[in-house]
Amino acid sequence: MLPYGRQSIDDADIAAVIRAMQSDFLTCGPEVDAFEREFAQYLGAKHAVAVCNATAALHLAMVVADIGAGDRVVTSPNTFVASANCAAFVGAMPDFCDVEADGFTLDAVLLETGWQADTKAVVAVAYGGQCADMPQIARVARERGAIVIEDACHGSGGGFVHAGKSWKLGAHPWADMSVFSFHPVKTLTTGEGGMLVTDNDAYARRARLLRAHGLQRAAAEFEGFGVDCDPAYAERGPWVYEMHELGYNYRITDIQCALGRSQLGKLATFVERRREIVARYNEAFAGIPWLRTPALRNPLDRDEISWHLYTVLMDFDALGKTRTEVMAELRSKDVGSQVLYIPVHLQPWYRKTYGYSHGKCPVAEAQYRQSLSLPLFPALTPADLNQVIHAVKALNP
Repeated sequence: MLPYGRQSIDDADIAAVIRAMQSDFLTCGPEVDAFEREFAQYLGAKHAVAVCNATAALHLAMVVADIGAGDRVVTSPNTFVASANCAAFVGAMPDFCDVEADGFTLDAVLLETGWQADTKAVVAVAYGGQCADMPQIARVARERGAIVIEDACHGSGGGFVHAGKSWKLGAHPWADMSVFSFHPVKTLTTGEGGMLVTDNDAYARRARLLRAHGLQRAAAEFEGFGVDCDPAYAERGPWVYEMHELGYNYRITDIQCALGRSQLGKLATFVERRREIVARYNEAFAGIPWLRTPALRNPLDRDEISWHLYTVLMDFDALGKTRTEVMAELRSKDVGSQVLYIPVHLQPWYRKTYGYSHGKCPVAEAQYRQSLSLPLFPALTPADLNQVIHAVKALNP
């Protein structure tokens, strides 16, 4: 069975993990620092803060930007729930802007026309690795005093072209913070893990503090605790720490970061192989009347995108089959598939809590009814690709 996604682990990755496990540090050690430094350097960003998962990174992005009660956070409905949940975590109101008609990313024109005065942040999702129109989204948001958080969880190693220049996700001027995921099906994995990337010194400093319970050990910043009651508390030995904010346990381990560093060295190869697979699929599926291959938001981005998903739109009515029947038929030929994603605003909790309903984001809702993601991961062989292509073409009514 070919799944829709799978990690790519080799002997070098396993050796890196073993070295970390045989070292003096399993967590909070040098592998974490090195992974952060190397990931930031790879992107060309100033700061990278590694955490236990990308949901934690999105939450920290909200907190360090002081988003909270009374604020509105706008994101795409065509994403994993965490892109919106992060706003609810801090008491803000998650809201949704529809996606572009020819793609799965947030529509900057609709963002501007539907803007509300209490909007304080936009979470722009790079669906499947293809980013939204970040320059236009940043213009709309910043003219109105809001910040931009780039949800690049699908896009490690990818980028886009603007004004004749290539920009990497996480290292361009149109996002105040970017978040990456290292889940096993993503392009680069640490098993579980995430990264918050920013050029803002204050955001990075506070994110590092909050990921570890809000504790710090820098003696120069100590304020003291109970010194007026007991002179013993005035002693400043190497054991002393102070809690300055209510933080979280969002730390990542050295074991995970050792894997991440090894994977980072192969990221360019992973990205190139994913582009080759997408090109092969696109060529094979061209001309099928009931199937639409992933549209490029900007044709110049063709050689910049780090494809995480290969999501096609299938006209199930024209096929005379339900999506469930199509998935079962593919599975009978050992081809896995997945539906990514159910529009977040239609989830029961969002409907009950905020009163969202069908019709709020008609383009995303229409895309959901036809979307299906096919296998995409570097280890797919030519024979595997032929297996997928033949299985899809055999669906023909």
